[in-house]
Amino acid sequence: MKEERSSEIHLRPRFRIEYDDKTKEQILENFRDNLQDDDCKYCSKIVDGHVIIDVPKEDDHFWSPQLNLEVEKFDGEDTVVRGLFGPKPQVWTLFMFIHFGVAVAFIGFLILWYVRWSLGESTTFPMIMTIGLPIFWLILYFLGRMGKKTGHHQMDELHAFMMEILEKK
Repeated sequence: MKEERSSEIHLRPRFRIEYDDKTKEQILENFRDNLQDDDCKYCSKIVDGHVIIDVPKEDDHFWSPQLNLEVEKFDGEDTVVRGLFGPKPQVWTLFMFIHFGVAVAFIGFLILWYVRWSLGESTTFPMIMTIGLPIFWLILYFLGRMGKKTGHHQMDELHAFMMEILEKK
């Protein structure tokens, strides 16, 4: 087994684990066996070669992460498990919607600033908004980083749980 992690800068950390001694079916069967266990602390869903692991309901909060795994078989004998930690889809969608809104508003106020400047009118409000929106975007970025830090211990727990299942024979 060889684990490879990407940079810690990303809001949604990724990793990759290669197996040369396990098949895709064996790995997915380990996760299926876990789902049937009544003592299982973590909720999991399996669809084809995709596994989604959530934190327990009693520990769930807005910043709780979700672990998405994709189990793939390559040409040779190697099986690869690709993992992605991220917020729940609802939180991710909200953040992307807000980022899109900020980007559209920035472009709109930039155009308004240029139009008012070319007409010789007051550019104070569009200028403030054009400067303020990137600052707001930075605040959103750091809120995302803060949320990642808030859920980091849960990410470690999910990773340990995943490794426990993957190491089963």
